[in-house]
Parts: sequence; structure tokens; C-alpha cells
Amino acid sequence: MSTVIKGVPAPGYNPVSASDYIPLEKMREIQLERFIKVVKNAYENVPLYRQRLDEADFDIHSFKSLDDVKRLPFTVKADLRDTYPYGLFARPFKDIVRLHASSGTTGKPIVVAYTKEDLAVWQQTMCRSLAAVGMSKEDIVQNSYGYGLFTGGLGAHYGAEGLGATVIPTSGGNTARQLMLMRDFGVTAITCTPSYFIHLIDEAGKMGIDLRSLPIRRGVFGAEPWTEGMRRYIEEAAGIKAFDIYGLSEITGPGVGCECECQNGLHIFEDHYYPEIIDPETLEVLPDGEEGELVLTTLSKEAIPMIRYRTRDITSIMTEKCPCGRTIRKIARIGRRSDDMFIIRGVNVFPSQIETAILNAEKCLPNYQIVLTRTKGLDNMEVQIELTPEMFSDKVSAMEDLNIKFSKAIEKIINIRAAVRLMPPNSIPRSEGKAKRVVDKRELDK
Repeated sequence: MSTVIKGVPAPGYNPVSASDYIPLEKMREIQLERFIKVVKNAYENVPLYRQRLDEADFDIHSFKSLDDVKRLPFTVKADLRDTYPYGLFARPFKDIVRLHASSGTTGKPIVVAYTKEDLAVWQQTMCRSLAAVGMSKEDIVQNSYGYGLFTGGLGAHYGAEGLGATVIPTSGGNTARQLMLMRDFGVTAITCTPSYFIHLIDEAGKMGIDLRSLPIRRGVFGAEPWTEGMRRYIEEAAGIKAFDIYGLSEITGPGVGCECECQNGLHIFEDHYYPEIIDPETLEVLPDGEEGELVLTTLSKEAIPMIRYRTRDITSIMTEKCPCGRTIRKIARIGRRSDDMFIIRGVNVFPSQIETAILNAEKCLPNYQIVLTRTKGLDNMEVQIELTPEMFSDKVSAMEDLNIKFSKAIEKIINIRAAVRLMPPNSIPRSEGKAKRVVDKRELDK
């Protein structure tokens, strides 16, 4: 599935990632060719797309340039739920070799399918992701993403295996055993959610294990938004380089994009996933460099083609060239999702803003929860911040000063005052997967 360009001299070049260095003109040719095929596949095999394209008066034979992409209709998450379970499949089951699904905690699960060729593309982009952060066949990789219907576990697993690395499929949970294996097996790299790795840091301290003394040197973290402050905390506490990886089940899973060793934006593997940035209100395409909502089209997916899928992730396409030499474009690190936003007293608030404020105020373990309530029609926000044993004090004045410090840091960023509750060590539940940062009780309090 990879387009290899011979004789491409580029810094950090790896045969696994040859497609990362394709000249721009060649990349656009590949994208147009694949765009025409994916639209044809969707129109001929998926009733919903046929209806949408007909309603948009889009003749698939009129697709002549990438400028025509703007005329294509969008796809949203509700489309997958409304056609549950198999309504968006473009291939019969005799060609489907795997299914994945979301947890379905907010309704019907999102069901995604793969042909054998789809899995080959997915493995390739995961290999390219791991190669971008400097991993190789010399690494011993502890994969602590959850296995099963969640795409993270198997995505990282087959990517690392495809790279030639040794994979330890620990999945999530059983943290004490994870740390024992990390130490005893000489693990050099780990893949998991950033919140779970922070839990590993916390538990390692309790067990007397100094992660900085272990061979582990790289971590690839994704599946949830995380901040630069959290990256600094992880790197300092564990003595590793922490890299961001991006993906979503609706497109393929992890491996849609990944940071390189420069740690300055995520390279999108745009020979397979075509990125656009739109204004989420007007739906107009924005120029590179402007922030908006990320829209992705799968250029190679056979089983479930996704055309102009609205991810709800807020980012921008970066304009500067990357020092690593890759020619594939980068997006700025995703710190928030438009659907993660909540409104308090008319102010838009994102969990990432609260996290940044906490880390700016005090270099503490970033375990926190935001609890939203409603009293007599008025929305309230309480930020519960768990203190480390070193920060916790039995002196009332010290705790009051710390509370004020956090309150001011939060108000400085979001411009409204939030109630802060300091929590004793180990009082906020730890996550073995995606962290639950917001507890919204407003419907219950009506």
C-alpha cells in the first residue's frame, strides 16, 4: 500500500516510512487518484452516501481535482449510530476480516470493519508512527492499551510487530504486575493512554520503583487529549520522551497521525487520510495555519469509506516545514474537542484549560475531576484536585493558601471563578483507560 520514492535523501529516513518523504506534487497525485476511488466505492456500495451525493447533485464522474473535495457532503458520528450496525459497510461479510466497536456509553456503539487490505494499511501507518518517534526492531514494547473491541490495543500491537519490535501484550489493568514486567523484561518503550501512564508513575513510587533507572526511554500516548504540562510531568517523572499519537475508530484507529522526534505537531499520513480544517459554524474550509475542526477522509479504506468525517477535534494544519525532513503535513497538537466543551455562566470551558491551570499553579500529580451541578437553575463547577503526600498538610492555613493558589490559576485562564476542593492522596479513582475528567450532574440536579 506504500508508495516508495527511490533515492529520497532526508533526515531520519527509514525504509518503513518512505511514504513520509514523498514530494508534494506526487502526494497530491496520489490523493486525487485515491479520492476518486473512495468516492466511487462509497457511491456504488453505501446507500447513505449514494443518497447524500445525489442530494448534493455531485456527479462522481465530475471529480477532477482536489478542489472538488469541498463539494462533497460531510459525515458525522450520528451517521454511524443511525445506520447501526452494518449500514455503512461497502463490502460483503465474505470480505470483512475484523470488526471493532466503541464502548457505546453514550448510545449505540460505533461499529467499524476492515478488509485484509484495510488491516495492512492500518499496520503500515502504525509502523510509520512508531518509526517517527525513533522506535525500531531493537525495542521491547509494553502495550498497555486495552485489547478487544477498542482499536488501541491491537492497533499498537500489530504496528510494533510490523516494525519488528518485541511486543509484550499486557493490555490495561493489574498495575503492580505491569510495573514488575516493565522492570524484569527490560522494557524500552510503552504504549498506553497518558492518564494510565501517570497512574503507573504513581504506583511505581509506592512500590519503590524508580522508573528513571529502568531501560524505558519512550512512551507513545494517545486516545485522550493531554497537555504540554502533562508531557513535561511524564518526562521528568519517568525519564522518558513522551510522544503524542492520534487516531479514531471511525477512521481506522490509532496511527492516523503521530509526532516525530521533534515533538512539535503530529504528522498526518495523508496518503491514506486526507485532512481538512473547517470552521465548525460555517463549515467553510479554512486555510492552513488557521484553527478549526479537523475533517478526515479515508483514501484507502475499503470496508467502511469515510468521506469528510467531522472529528470534532480542534486543531490547525501547520505551515512550517518539519526539521525531521518529512513532507507529509502536520497538525497542531489536539488539546480539546468541540464536544468536550461545557458552558458555565456563559463561558466556554475545556477540561484541558483546567489541567493547564493546575499544572501552572503547582507541580503536582495531575489527578483531578470537574464536577458540574445545577442549583435553582444556576450552573456550578467544582474542581476536585488530588494532592500528593508531599503537598498535603494538617495545617489549615497551608491548605487555604493552596486552595487560593489553584483558584486564582483557574480564574486566570477561564476568566470565571470556580470552587476548588482539595482532595487527600489517592482519593480520586484512577483510570486504566481513558480518564473521566468531567462528572456532569446537572441533569440529575434539575
